[in-house]
Amino acid sequence: MVEGGPRDLILVLGGARSGKSRWAQGHVESCSRAPLYIATAEVSDDEMAERIRLHQEARGARWRLIEEPLELERAIRSAPPEVDGILIDCLTVWLSNVLLKKGEDAVPAYEARLMQALEERSCLVAAVANEVGMSVVPAHPLGRLFRDLAGWLNQRVAAAADRVVLTVAGLPLVLKGAGKVAVPPPFGLGDR
Repeated sequence: MVEGGPRDLILVLGGARSGKSRWAQGHVESCSRAPLYIATAEVSDDEMAERIRLHQEARGARWRLIEEPLELERAIRSAPPEVDGILIDCLTVWLSNVLLKKGEDAVPAYEARLMQALEERSCLVAAVANEVGMSVVPAHPLGRLFRDLAGWLNQRVAAAADRVVLTVAGLPLVLKGAGKVAVPPPFGLGDR
């Protein structure tokens, strides 16, 4: 894992199935006695329900959970005082929720509130986000808008972060900040 302080902000970036959530969860678990998982995804179909169930099962009983698709800053601020590590999974899904439910004009205010909550954090926060800048240009205007907004959000969080980790094929690469990085063991067939 990345060495760091008890109030560090760590941005964990990666593409689909790059290992970003797995790495972030392992890092928060290794640094925290009382971790909190803030989930931004909502159940939209049976496949998503199964993904969420598997994530919950993999975390185990040690983790507290807040499910918050829109008011992410409120979830961060409402963490119980004993929580000493927060995993936000994921900023990209949260941004999509804001864009689709509240509209493009609402994004700057939501983002500003999120950045303020991250600035005022009282414990370690690891925020997971998709690296959207390495894929094809979306064919539709909404897709291009979302890609741009996600890229700009990632830049803002990365600028504020103490550490930025990019995961590629399950391997964490430190882009910002010092410290050692542990590589998690490879997935087994049941770990997907």
